[in-house]
Amino acid sequence: LAASAAAAAPAAASAASATLLSLKDSISGDIIEEIYRCSFKKQTGVSLKYMMEFGREPTEQNLAISAQFLQAELPVRLAHRVTELENLPMGLSKKEPITKVRDWYVESFREIRASPPVRTAEDEAAFSALIGRVLARHANVVPMVALGVAQLKEELAKQGGSESRRKRFDADWSNLPEIHTFLDGLYMSRIGLRMLIGQHVALHNAHAAAIKAGGSISGGNGGGVVGATTDDWIGLICTRTSPVEVAEDAIADARAVCLRHYGFAPEVQVFADRDLRFPYVPSHLHQCLFELIKNALRAVTERYADADGDPPPVRLVVADGDEDVTFKISDEGGGIARSGSGRIWTYLYTTADTAALSMLAEEATEHGSGAVVQRSPVLAGYGYGLPLSRLYARYFGGDLQVISMEGYGTDAYLHVHRLGEAPEPLP
Repeated sequence: LAASAAAAAPAAASAASATLLSLKDSISGDIIEEIYRCSFKKQTGVSLKYMMEFGREPTEQNLAISAQFLQAELPVRLAHRVTELENLPMGLSKKEPITKVRDWYVESFREIRASPPVRTAEDEAAFSALIGRVLARHANVVPMVALGVAQLKEELAKQGGSESRRKRFDADWSNLPEIHTFLDGLYMSRIGLRMLIGQHVALHNAHAAAIKAGGSISGGNGGGVVGATTDDWIGLICTRTSPVEVAEDAIADARAVCLRHYGFAPEVQVFADRDLRFPYVPSHLHQCLFELIKNALRAVTERYADADGDPPPVRLVVADGDEDVTFKISDEGGGIARSGSGRIWTYLYTTADTAALSMLAEEATEHGSGAVVQRSPVLAGYGYGLPLSRLYARYFGGDLQVISMEGYGTDAYLHVHRLGEAPEPLP
């Protein structure tokens, strides 16, 4: 499959190159040389524990040190992604959504490299504003890359010839490991970039709000700043994250999606210690739990659509271990065939066309690269929910496993590493 796909791709790639500029045609040689030089540098990972310890006192000096680290580290990470985006297999680099994402990374690289060295509080404030704009620029990387990959998949499937060959191509999409390795690396890197930038910006905002209020940064409500440093928050990290509260929020969101699509949503039962607390990033945990609960609700709803009586509830169990806090989401939605279990981690495994993703890309283009397009249910329908959730779990040393019993149901185990000592798994 991979060989035939690679053979079919050059024609499409050459046609696309007539209208799309390669990296060497779109920017100066000096910038290209700088990008490739940075791409050979080693990335520096940090741990959740280090972020907490460093961010407890966001003084001007600590903020300057953080900004100096990001000023050196972010170009290296961006350069790694630019070189990958420019050298993808089977003509994927020539797809317009991919070149757009590449250009976002190049622009962010250029701006950060051109920023003056951070030495004073004013320099740090200017740099924080800059990386805040970078954060907004990259908000739509996931749907744009998804569109590019979907276009490639659709194109190669059509070149397969007969309908049966196209169906076989879709079933064997997971046999293109280089594409999936690239996507894993790109999205894991994106999680890291957004975490590092978001953490610094949150600490900067907390410090600025405290100075404006004329009070202390520690304690209180951080001047009302989301993600501020308070007794319970250090930037984006909540030191007393309640797994039950995050789970209940995720359940409410997932049931709302289920209600919109099916007009009904099964109940979700939670078995956990409501007093349990541990340091984590609640938004990451919500991302994972929402996806797993949504999948369970959909499976149960579809299986019992014509049944009399209420469907069985989805069960969520939270276990407090010395190393991990583990979430078990169980459903009786019929399970997954063993032959298809490996494909649940495959990006774009579903057979839908690219219309919805094209709509997302057009909306992002119309509103500029800084527009935030949040359509997670749509993306989940394109096979991104589980792979992305596993990356979020692994970012801080956890994992996500799915065990299914065909004919009965599925158990998903989300392991969250509570010690916070694992460094980022940098691609």
